[in-house]
Amino acid sequence: MIFSYLFDLIAGKTKIPSVLLLLCLGVVVRQMVDYFGSKVFNFSPLLPTLGTLGLILIVFEGALELKYSPAKNAVIRKSFFSAFFILLCTTLSISWLLYELSGSSYYQCFINAIPFCVVSSAIAIPSAASINREKREFIIYESSFSDILTVILFNFILSNPHINVGSFAKLGAELGVILTFAIGACLFLLYLIGRITHHVKFFLIIALLVFVYAVGQLYHLSALIIVLSLGLFFNNADQIRLPWFRKYFLYPKLAVDLKQLLQLSAESAFLMRTFFFAIFGFTMAIEQLEKWSVLIIGGLILLVIYLIRFLYIKLVSKTDLMPELVIVPRGLISVLLYYNLPQNLRIPGVETGLLFLVILGTSIIMSLGLFVSNRRVTTSQEFGDL
Repeated sequence: MIFSYLFDLIAGKTKIPSVLLLLCLGVVVRQMVDYFGSKVFNFSPLLPTLGTLGLILIVFEGALELKYSPAKNAVIRKSFFSAFFILLCTTLSISWLLYELSGSSYYQCFINAIPFCVVSSAIAIPSAASINREKREFIIYESSFSDILTVILFNFILSNPHINVGSFAKLGAELGVILTFAIGACLFLLYLIGRITHHVKFFLIIALLVFVYAVGQLYHLSALIIVLSLGLFFNNADQIRLPWFRKYFLYPKLAVDLKQLLQLSAESAFLMRTFFFAIFGFTMAIEQLEKWSVLIIGGLILLVIYLIRFLYIKLVSKTDLMPELVIVPRGLISVLLYYNLPQNLRIPGVETGLLFLVILGTSIIMSLGLFVSNRRVTTSQEFGDL
């Protein structure tokens, strides 16, 4: 935890993502353990649980910081379509690449490609803190939509080896159920916050949030939508003007309670993120990076990621390339989806070493891109002052 806190301070000064430093810390600790011949505990079974908790808390924390206004409809719409089309095009391109290189079935290649195509909100949101407000909001919405859409796509493909009209009808019904469930959960938890008089209540709210997520996952629903909805609903409940709603759900100390809930969520997310990435680095087979095949495939995947994003920004968004081009880090949710892949669907060679390489590459490129972009902004401001 001490190292993680120091890494956060370093990240603020150098723009190197703290999760990258945590991964390297885990790798270094593993090398030291192996060197001294100490007994190694198998931490791998803990990763899916830590990753899920971290994902819930990070998305919830990010949503609690978003304030809606009609003026933001444009950026929300723009970020949604960006996340959707870039995810689809990147997944198709990487799955074709894996298909050509591995010779596995296209279905198997497609589902193995999905973990490489999601923008990690756990890394993107903190990294966007230093850019201007409009671009930062775009990154927050885009990375959150990317998380949700990728989970929906992953669950959809995993549940439908053979896609037909019935598959999409089932998906539509599931989304309808999850939205209804989200509305009910939002109203129930907001009502509960205002009625709890015990001095410990925010951990209960977070525990209930995890429970609601688990129930959604149990029925193969995209429960991350509930988490995002709850955060947005809590932070924007005061904008709802319905008399009955304001009477039964709003109360004078709501703003103070939400501030405390945000603080607790942020610190809990920090804890989960610390252990998740350190353990992932510890459990990774670093010797995989010595294989030329891993380096070549990893390089090609990185090329696909940035080429598709470049083309979308230039041809569709038609906005500035920087820093949006480089803020596409892979991270927590990529690892989580990989570990949720059934063993019989995994492709030999597409392993944790390749995933680590892509996470490492996107993090380094993002760090360098943000450094150059911030230098340009600073230089422009200095010339403007002159």
